[in-house]
Amino acid sequence: MTVPSTAGPVGSPSPAEPLAPAAPPCSSGRVFLAVLSRDVHVTGKELVAFLAQTLIQPFFFLFIFVKVLSNAGFVTTGYGAIMLPGLLALNAFFGGLQAVAFPLVLDFAWTREIEDRLLAPMPIPLVAVEKMVYGALRGLAASLLMVPIGLLVLPSVSWPVGGLAPALLCTVLGAVLGGTMGLAIGTLVPPRRINVLFAVIFAPLMFTGSVQFPWLALSSERWFQVLCAANPLTYVSEGIRAALVPSVPHLPFGLCVAVSVLAIVALAWVGIRGFMRRALD
Repeated sequence: MTVPSTAGPVGSPSPAEPLAPAAPPCSSGRVFLAVLSRDVHVTGKELVAFLAQTLIQPFFFLFIFVKVLSNAGFVTTGYGAIMLPGLLALNAFFGGLQAVAFPLVLDFAWTREIEDRLLAPMPIPLVAVEKMVYGALRGLAASLLMVPIGLLVLPSVSWPVGGLAPALLCTVLGAVLGGTMGLAIGTLVPPRRINVLFAVIFAPLMFTGSVQFPWLALSSERWFQVLCAANPLTYVSEGIRAALVPSVPHLPFGLCVAVSVLAIVALAWVGIRGFMRRALD
């Protein structure tokens, strides 16, 4: 009598051998953090270029406008206390903006590196949010690195301890604001216009953001005061100045925080919509 074989077809697993469990899918949050950590790691490898990009310009602003012009008698000795908070806002804002806007224009136009991010297992809007968060981290780092340089150039400047936390809050908001504006600009500016981006966008933002002067001091130039009020950087500069130099006339701190948050929400909405449109084209 022939005994029937219990073996399956050749190459099929034995019933006694369990199948290997499938690898669990990565959550969107883990993928988001992995992409963000990769960007931060790349910045660390390019630390010298990052420091040069973020510190040389504000250092010369501070040195020329405060030290040189003060010694020449063209500005008062207390002008440094007014300008340094504005430079902290400038570094936070433009550090975030430049980290997002220029690479994004290049990614969508020529390098196409953004396609690798779009293939990551996370929703496309999260790719845009990662860009904003990365820009904000760079802006925050650029601003904090400016603090010891500013205090070294201006040893007479002192800040109230109670104003450090509010100033840090405005600095964070300024960095996030820069990242969101960078996303909006990077998705709205045509690649062929990137060569005029600085002259048309960056320079007006820099010189109407109340970095070099308190906003309330512009009452004699009403048209320019209104123009500066339309620049969200003004409220970051005024918020940091209100926290660190409360004796200087400034906009109310609560107003600066509220306008900064509203600008972040509006620019993030515009930027994410623009990113989705460009990504799906």
